[in-house]
Amino acid sequence: MTDSSQVQKLIAKGAEILNPNSVYIDPSIRLDRISNNVKIFPGCRIIGEETFIGQNCTIGQDAPVTIDNCQLAGNVSLKGGTFAGATLLSGVSFGPSAHVRPATIMEEQSSCAHSVGLKQTFLMPFVTLGSLINFCDCFMAGGTNRKDHSEVGSSYIHFNYTPHQDKATASLIGDVPRGVMLDQSPIFLGGQGGLAGPATIEYGAITAAGAICRKSITEAGKLVYEKTLPKRIELPYQPGAYGDISRVITNNLIYIGNLIAMQDWYQNVRSLFISDDYPQPCHDGAITKIEQMINERTSRMAQLAGNMPRSIEIAEQRLGVDPTEPPFDKQKRLHEEWPEIENHINLDNFETDSESKTSFLSNFTAGPSYIDSIHSLDDNTKQNGTAWLQSIVNNTTSLWQH
Repeated sequence: MTDSSQVQKLIAKGAEILNPNSVYIDPSIRLDRISNNVKIFPGCRIIGEETFIGQNCTIGQDAPVTIDNCQLAGNVSLKGGTFAGATLLSGVSFGPSAHVRPATIMEEQSSCAHSVGLKQTFLMPFVTLGSLINFCDCFMAGGTNRKDHSEVGSSYIHFNYTPHQDKATASLIGDVPRGVMLDQSPIFLGGQGGLAGPATIEYGAITAAGAICRKSITEAGKLVYEKTLPKRIELPYQPGAYGDISRVITNNLIYIGNLIAMQDWYQNVRSLFISDDYPQPCHDGAITKIEQMINERTSRMAQLAGNMPRSIEIAEQRLGVDPTEPPFDKQKRLHEEWPEIENHINLDNFETDSESKTSFLSNFTAGPSYIDSIHSLDDNTKQNGTAWLQSIVNNTTSLWQH
């Protein structure tokens, strides 16, 4: 049965609810957390006491929508699907058949077409995803506006699970220190393709349609096309026996460093823009989800470190290797040192570039619009902001480089 009292109270506030008898609103939700001018179509379920829905949102236009403990800023359009534990900022849109899981953040005017799956995903402003996409455990930035944006083509997948049964595989597509300035060249990932994490992709990179990208792209303005294997190849392979893990460790620490940089950005910059367009519950929700992302990535690295003794044991038994020789020396070192590294992965433990941070914040003026305020920054102020955030990333990666 529907909770007709909640629905009727919301209608009395001014909300437009088509076929009220088919809509369920959780009794635990305070109705002051749902705007009085939302539009909710038949078959929708809104649950979770952390749920917040801002002004002029449209829910379920093409198919039923379930919203579970999500925060929606103004003018969000969800045409169909399930959304749990996500924060969606102003102007975000989704086509039908979405599957959005916890610790997902989509910033202003980012969008997804139909049948898109996200989890532990951060999309910065304007990023656009096509249809039939699985894009979990990713961060993506790039572009300057809705016409000049980073894009992922339809039928794309981020490969985020390995035969070793670990997920230390998050990929950084763009970055935080430059990306928050909203002035970088867009990134294009061609449809019917894929990215094997963990990888880093530079701004301005393009991957051709159908390409499976198995390595990082570190130079701007590159078109990458990786041919599929021309014939069947069979090679010995033992799940659980890792090789050189240097790339995995480095890319994971870079990713974590970028998340910590974003955490500092939200605390010091985003917090200046609390308004109807960026309500306090959305800010709080985003901060919480960034923390969840950091915790997820560190736990996945802890799992990887815990797998290293077994990897070395397999290699010794099968290959008679010396665990002090490469690449097994790094496996042993990761297992031994990860607990200490993890203890240091905290913004409070880092000495950021305080001079650049102070200079940026002292020259930053928060106007009515977050995007317009960022676009109005002069080059010197942007450089100071990037230096501040990059120092956080560098502090994180230095935990391994010693």
